Amino acid sequence: MRIGELAAAAQVSVRALRYYEEQGLLTSERSPSGQRRYPGSAVDRVRLIQQLYAAGLPSRAIVDLLPCVVDGRATPELLARLAVERDRIDGRVAELTVARDRLDSVIDGATSNLRTGRSCRDVAAADPAATETSAGGPAGSRRPPRTP
Repeated sequence: MRIGELAAAAQVSVRALRYYEEQGLLTSERSPSGQRRYPGSAVDRVRLIQQLYAAGLPSRAIVDLLPCVVDGRATPELLARLAVERDRIDGRVAELTVARDRLDSVIDGATSNLRTGRSCRDVAAADPAATETSAGGPAGSRRPPRTP
């Protein structure tokens, strides 16, 4: 498939595909006229690259990890790096879960405010999670503590 077809199928820009090639994340063959040609499997590879980027991995790390993820080829060092990345992602998921739960609490509180006339501040003060994160977030949060 041509680059525009891959971009449409994987829902990324043509520019992103060119960047992936520059970084060594994706390869193509060239037609006699110089057009890039990709196999059908490139769609899944691009989606995987997108997921790894979304998880916070830089392109350099993705290049190193792709052989293990795609082909199952691994060294003990690579497996250790994968475990570190998995643990980092687990920590981020935990942080996001706390943030989602806080948003649920605010949404629920705001909904009840419409009926009772309470303020969001009253709801936050009564929320046990509010005391946990009032110093800037859960353990491991990158956000600095808020100052009054």
